[in-house]
Amino acid sequence: MIDDLYFIEKYAYRTSIVHRLDARIKLLIALAAIVTIVAVPYSTRVYELGAVLFALVAALWAASRLPPTVYLKRLALILPFGIFLIGFQAFVKNPYYDVFHTIAALPFGIEVYAESVEFASILLVKFVVSVSFIILLSSTTKMQDMIEAAGRLGLPREFTLTLAMMVRYIFVFAEMFTRIRTAMATRCFDPLDRTLSYRYRLNQLGYTVGTIFIRSYEQGERTYTSMLCRGYGANAGLYVRKKPLRTQEIVFFAATLGFIVLSAVLIYVQP
Repeated sequence: MIDDLYFIEKYAYRTSIVHRLDARIKLLIALAAIVTIVAVPYSTRVYELGAVLFALVAALWAASRLPPTVYLKRLALILPFGIFLIGFQAFVKNPYYDVFHTIAALPFGIEVYAESVEFASILLVKFVVSVSFIILLSSTTKMQDMIEAAGRLGLPREFTLTLAMMVRYIFVFAEMFTRIRTAMATRCFDPLDRTLSYRYRLNQLGYTVGTIFIRSYEQGERTYTSMLCRGYGANAGLYVRKKPLRTQEIVFFAATLGFIVLSAVLIYVQP
């Protein structure tokens, strides 16, 4: 997971048309697309809207000049969590259908319904489209830029300051964990090495977790003391400088938002 953290942030520092867009534009477009796909009622029209929005993601991803393997790797990391919940829907009757037709009978009285499979596929489309926009946003926008964009959009200073500190010190924790892991490797200790006794490995991992906890606590105390020395108090907040949007960014945002809304309306109202 620590390696994945650096992997996510690394591609946000590249340069492209999408990378140079203001973070507010990308954040609002992602939110608009997610709200649109989620708000559409559970019907087969979700397939059409999902295809349109996924085509938009593909176009923006191509404009960002990021390799497709980056998207596939991140999707593969997130997909199992959604697949577990979505796959379970194929075995239960949900309130969106009145009649159910059995397409497969499994042992222990478990049945697979055609309507439930359709419902699960609709959920899968919504999940993949929503996650795709999140992946696009995180792959083309730095974490600090997203926090500042949220602050410019009106997020309370208490949230922006907390999120900014979390983003900053999560990398400090990552460096700390990397050093501990390197120290374990130089001592030829592998927690997955089956030649070592399970009790010994468990004890060493316990010591490691305790060490991380103590060092994190000490780092937190040092950080808090440094903040107090720099004037941190109840009224402190993250400084977010004003940044006006360029005309091209406004035009792009209006066109993309109009495309998302118009696509949803045309697909929803069609007979």
